[in-house]
Amino acid sequence: MSFLQSLKNNVRQRSIHVCYVNVGSCNGCDIEILACLAPRYDIEQYGIYVHNNPREADILLITGAFCEQWEDKLADLWDKIPEPKAAVTIGNCPVSGCVFNRRGSFVDPPVSKHIPVTASIPGCPPRPTEILSTILSVASELFKDYEDK
Repeated sequence: MSFLQSLKNNVRQRSIHVCYVNVGSCNGCDIEILACLAPRYDIEQYGIYVHNNPREADILLITGAFCEQWEDKLADLWDKIPEPKAAVTIGNCPVSGCVFNRRGSFVDPPVSKHIPVTASIPGCPPRPTEILSTILSVASELFKDYEDK
């Protein structure tokens, strides 16, 4: 790895861009993500920026129980994120479907069955500090040895 690439990876570890998508939940996890943006947790002081455009994101945050309507949409969204990229699921719903996973429902967990998931944050909903620490740990691994091809 060249010195320039190493320097670039080091800088990108400190400027993380995330995009989040709700694939069908009660919005409890979304509220905790929004709490991360509030002055108490101030996610931007850690160099984490939230975007609505997946083409500008490094990490995709996924909340909610995966419904079959998201089958193509989530794959398309995942494909739009440039390399290197990671997906982090937030809450119990993306892993198990939680309270939405009942007989006859259209819930199809886990999300890792549909796109590669780097990390999962359990909880219903997880605390903002857990979300922050997971994003920071994933970002450091994501850009650790990345090399442009």
